[in-house]
Amino acid sequence: MNRVVRSAARGISRLTDAPLGPYQSAVVRIGFAATWLLFLLREFPHRQEMYGPDGPWSWDLARQLVAGNHAFTVLLWSDSQVWFQAVYFLALLSSALLLVGWRTRTMSVLFMVGVLSLENRSVFMGDGGDNVLHLMSIYLVFTRCGQVWSLDERRARRARAGDERLRPDRVGPALWGVLGCVLALATVAGRMSGGWLTLFWGLWAVQALWWYVARRAPHAEPRILLDIVANLVHNAALLMIMAEACLIYSTAGWYKIQGSRWQDGTAVYYPLHLDAFSPWPALSDLLSSHGVMVLLVTYATVVAQVAFPFTLFNRRVKNVLLAFLMTEHLVIAVVLGLPFFSLTMIAADAVFLPTSFLRRLGGWTARVRRRAVAALVRRERPGGPQPRAEEAADSAQADPTQVGSAV
Repeated sequence: MNRVVRSAARGISRLTDAPLGPYQSAVVRIGFAATWLLFLLREFPHRQEMYGPDGPWSWDLARQLVAGNHAFTVLLWSDSQVWFQAVYFLALLSSALLLVGWRTRTMSVLFMVGVLSLENRSVFMGDGGDNVLHLMSIYLVFTRCGQVWSLDERRARRARAGDERLRPDRVGPALWGVLGCVLALATVAGRMSGGWLTLFWGLWAVQALWWYVARRAPHAEPRILLDIVANLVHNAALLMIMAEACLIYSTAGWYKIQGSRWQDGTAVYYPLHLDAFSPWPALSDLLSSHGVMVLLVTYATVVAQVAFPFTLFNRRVKNVLLAFLMTEHLVIAVVLGLPFFSLTMIAADAVFLPTSFLRRLGGWTARVRRRAVAALVRRERPGGPQPRAEEAADSAQADPTQVGSAV
């Protein structure tokens, strides 16, 4: 009995003491933010046709659809061009800032608003990758995804070190205050109601409470309680991201098993010969000309997707299948011309990457950055030494084991 109690106590302590998977949540944040940012930049010349008020899927048609499914989108608050451009640029800006981890809590909410607003405005413009991004943008709001590899983590590390050059934070409270005013105006104007109104006001109130407690009693029991609750919410959201990825693969795999083309091993052949998915016809012909390769890839895809959720209990097998699935998505991006679908799935898969691999990746990236900065300094100052401050900053940034608090 005592052994059971001790095991339960250790489990509860592990779930409440710290957010699990700080590196995994950070790479998921970076992956989805980068994917959405690249998509918005690529479609920038075509944004009017896809999401504009005068596009083929008109503003009135979108409003009728949203009135039935109650989807959230701020683009239907107004049919003016100024409002549309503002929302599109807000989506671009929030994606870039979430990518670098600046004011992560605020940017994750604005990122979700941008994703939901654009995708729900024109639901027929996307594909399966959009559905995944749609869900993951909501889950990211509840994670502490700025623990590592973010400007927030860098600021927290400098604050703990007592950096005298670090000024009191006025940007964060001012930003949240402005967003509170916008939310109040939207509430008074009747633009939001029901669950979404409760969600946004709840997020705003929690952030205000967090700031007040951190300012007045940073080491007292209320702050400790808030940390425990935040860790529980983070761990639950991370579990939801994992469950979503497993559900996607298992559903896709079991449906493939029922298809006759997947059963006879020829399913991969047909997409390679669709004009809409053949950006490199010569490459598609080369891959489809080998019958044995088509057969092996077809069966391997089904086996990997069906088996992946069950391999989470065996780390080595899971890592092998994870590498196969990521490689397959890279091939899909190139051969079938679906880069953003593939990047979305790779970002979702990244939640299962081993921590040791991510730490090595962070250390390698830091070394490359340090060498690039040193080379730039030598080019600007021939024969001159690199500034000590830069060396100290690079040395601290290069340590991938540093885990800061989410800000």
